[in-house]
Amino acid sequence: MADKKAQLIIEGAAPIELPMYSGTLGPDVIDVRGLTSEGVFTFDPGFMSTSSCESKITFIDGEKGILLHRGYPIEQLAEKSDFLEVCYLLLKGELPDAQQKEEFTSVITRHTMVNEQMKSFLNGFRRDAHPMAVMCGMVGALSAFYHDSLDINNAKHREISATRLISKMPTIAAMVYKYSMGQPLMYPRNDLSYSENFLHMMFNTPASEKPINPVLARAMDRIFILHADHEQNASTSTVRLAGSSGANPFACIAAGIAALWGPAHGGANEAVLRMLDEIGDVSNIDKFIAKAKDKDDPFKLMGFGHRVYKNFDPRARVMKQTCDEVLGELGINDPQLELAMKLEEIALKDPYFVERNLYPNVDFYSGIILKAIGIPTEMFTVIFAAGRAPGWFAHWNEMISQPYKIGRPRQLYTGYTQRDYPNK
Repeated sequence: MADKKAQLIIEGAAPIELPMYSGTLGPDVIDVRGLTSEGVFTFDPGFMSTSSCESKITFIDGEKGILLHRGYPIEQLAEKSDFLEVCYLLLKGELPDAQQKEEFTSVITRHTMVNEQMKSFLNGFRRDAHPMAVMCGMVGALSAFYHDSLDINNAKHREISATRLISKMPTIAAMVYKYSMGQPLMYPRNDLSYSENFLHMMFNTPASEKPINPVLARAMDRIFILHADHEQNASTSTVRLAGSSGANPFACIAAGIAALWGPAHGGANEAVLRMLDEIGDVSNIDKFIAKAKDKDDPFKLMGFGHRVYKNFDPRARVMKQTCDEVLGELGINDPQLELAMKLEEIALKDPYFVERNLYPNVDFYSGIILKAIGIPTEMFTVIFAAGRAPGWFAHWNEMISQPYKIGRPRQLYTGYTQRDYPNK
């Protein structure tokens, strides 16, 4: 990184010189760590203008609609790769060769079963509990069931934990679903791919094991790929912050799941289906389009536009193609899906949305795909968490593998100054 200098001018004080750094991509950053010694620090609610770490994993350019994992465009990975190969890329930094991929896939496949005692732990939850509450507890509990390799300073232990996490996430997600349905749990099968195995554990029963539709398996794989990592978002930052205390990786990932549970983060695709429920029928679309354009109306078109991507969401193009493939394969006659497709058609042509780059994003299409596959709305964020696990772990591992400090944000205090306890 090339060194530059910036100056901070504070009225009545000498200029403060601050170093600047340039990454391989993205804007330059100003190193403000020295400000505390000058008696001041920065104020940045939401950390929208703060670089909290240095990372080599993922790069986003929201203005140009670019998402790169270790330098590879997400569109190319979704087209040419599969989820486990993307996991390897995020964790190791490079795409695997044929032998490395075979070995990695074999290791993941052979570790998909969970400790049998986790069934007893699962039985402690109410069956009507929200799946994310159960998921958070189950993943956090991995540190109690697999505590033999939790030395975070041991690279081999970190590798073992990564294998356990990625291999067991779909198993736990399917367990959460089956438990809520009152159905028997399905054991994973070593003869199936990662995504095939997940669908098998979700929808098969001991009395009826049907072959997995390859179109749906590929769609599931793409959903996992497109959610695998997204730079320093709220949940990833939560994982890093928890990890900065020295906590074990399963506890950190559970913290990330808790952050993802928030409706402003992982619940966007659920919000799309709730919006479709509110619109109700194709005949109401024009009315709700007008409401979305009215700045005084609280109604919003969920699944359109993106906080980070100001042009278009590069993941959405892949997800739209996948959505078309799934709906074409299943031939579903669902009024809600018909409504979604009509809404997409209108919004893509309406000048109001086109001029503002309010295009359908990844959440719009992923919600439709998951519903078509048969996954209930309350499970959507659980699927998101299963896909995001390798990204979370890669960021945690990157931080632990180099010098780091415990996270300790500051505050702008606006409360009382010191005052004396009143005499009574």
